[in-house]
Amino acid sequence: MKKKSPSPIEEFLALSDAEKEAEYEKYEKGIDPAEWRPLTPAERKLWAKAKRRMGRPVVGAGAKPVSITLERGLLKRADRFAKRHKLKRSQMIAKGLELLMAG
Repeated sequence: MKKKSPSPIEEFLALSDAEKEAEYEKYEKGIDPAEWRPLTPAERKLWAKAKRRMGRPVVGAGAKPVSITLERGLLKRADRFAKRHKLKRSQMIAKGLELLMAG
């Protein structure tokens, strides 16, 4: 059976304090602009993939932020309800709209 290789975190934790400090110093200084270069096509593809993961996941036709006004007491009660039921405020409002329109 093949032995699992250590993760980068495990490799770092296995270093001596002096080695950890040396690693830390490399990143603390930042990257010298003289070392900058354009991304390779493979790096560009990875960067595009990482950027797509940012933000909210698309559900249905996507989401649109809306600004609404609610009475403060109603909003507090709604937020408590959402918290108790492990819902986000927008999820609770969406479920309420679906129920109202279904009836």
